Amino acid sequence: MAQQRQLSSKEIFALEDQYGCRNYAPLPVALSRGEGIFVWDVENKKYFDFLSAYSAVNQGHCHPRIVKALKEQADKLTLVSRAFYSDQLGNYEKFMTELFGYDRLLPMNTGVEGGESACKIARKWGYDVKKIPKDQAKIIFAEGNFWGRTLSAVSSSSDPTCYNGFGPYMPCFELIPYNNIPALEKALQDPNVAAFMVEPIQGEAGVIIPDDGYLRKVRELCTKYNVLWIADEVQTGLGRTGKLLAVQHEGVKPDMLILGKALSGGVLPVSAVLANNNVMNVITPGTHGSTYGGNPLACAVATEAIKVLLDEKLAENASKLCSVFREELEKIPKSKLVTIRGRGLMFAIDVHDSINAYDVCHRLKAAGLLAKTTHGQTIRLAPPLVITEEQLREGARIIQKVFESYDK
Repeated sequence: MAQQRQLSSKEIFALEDQYGCRNYAPLPVALSRGEGIFVWDVENKKYFDFLSAYSAVNQGHCHPRIVKALKEQADKLTLVSRAFYSDQLGNYEKFMTELFGYDRLLPMNTGVEGGESACKIARKWGYDVKKIPKDQAKIIFAEGNFWGRTLSAVSSSSDPTCYNGFGPYMPCFELIPYNNIPALEKALQDPNVAAFMVEPIQGEAGVIIPDDGYLRKVRELCTKYNVLWIADEVQTGLGRTGKLLAVQHEGVKPDMLILGKALSGGVLPVSAVLANNNVMNVITPGTHGSTYGGNPLACAVATEAIKVLLDEKLAENASKLCSVFREELEKIPKSKLVTIRGRGLMFAIDVHDSINAYDVCHRLKAAGLLAKTTHGQTIRLAPPLVITEEQLREGARIIQKVFESYDK
């Protein structure tokens, strides 16, 4: 059988443009291979990956241990649905609940499914436990949040490009300013509020880091007003910010924890909601489910992905390299940047209005480094956590040179 010809980058762009839904505007690079912190396009050009699939590949591309777990389980059993038990799910649930300190885990597939599930649990808890009147349970969100593209997720968005044209919206979702404790306390005084769902650091909004003590106050107020605190750690969790969880920077524990992205090391979609019995037990047979949620393949992969994070001390590496990354980014000419924000290896730079941020990303690509804009003039920078100090400095030098090129 004749081997199929490798399509060129331009041919790949044209195929997607002709046959795919145009719901993305990708940077013009067609990738075909990845290893560690590097990816290669179909013409075999090598790039530093400083996006990490929005922090899904914290463990690096195609980590050999995770891929091995995938292959071994794929040869045995991939899916049974939840109509039957499998030999993988219980062990995975035990491992995860013991590691994160919760009683129970609800397995799902994507990050947005994790968010949807948490909202459903919160409403059910509101009715069964808090005794909120029927169909009146409210969930509070922070402005600038992002947790996906379902109708519920866009109903909680403050970004018009995310929600315009998709109404009517989910009722009883309310927005308050992020990092604003007085606004939160005022909202929580409503006895019909079941939950407050928030990212410890807002990712899509541009790596917005709250004031020190914000999360501790969130925990205090949610306890005071008998409201569930849902921490969306789909992007900030699993080592990205220099701790296993971002909430650990303030030593607090949410009532519900949502994980995704790096939970599989970028190998396949896996997400989870963790909570204690007093919350999770409101879900009973028939009230929630997922055909693929908790499938044996996902359980084997996720277990190994977390073990890699722990064994290779990737959160510690992110913490150690945080100051190095900041030091290197601060070498960019001040006339080109407005702000640098970051924690661990989750950074964003706001580009001065005199320069087009999307053009910066094009120049970075040409120089061998991949990054992407968010909200116009902000560029997110989040390399895989397996990166070394030498590699980080090399990638940062590429960024510096690209900004310096605007003076030439």
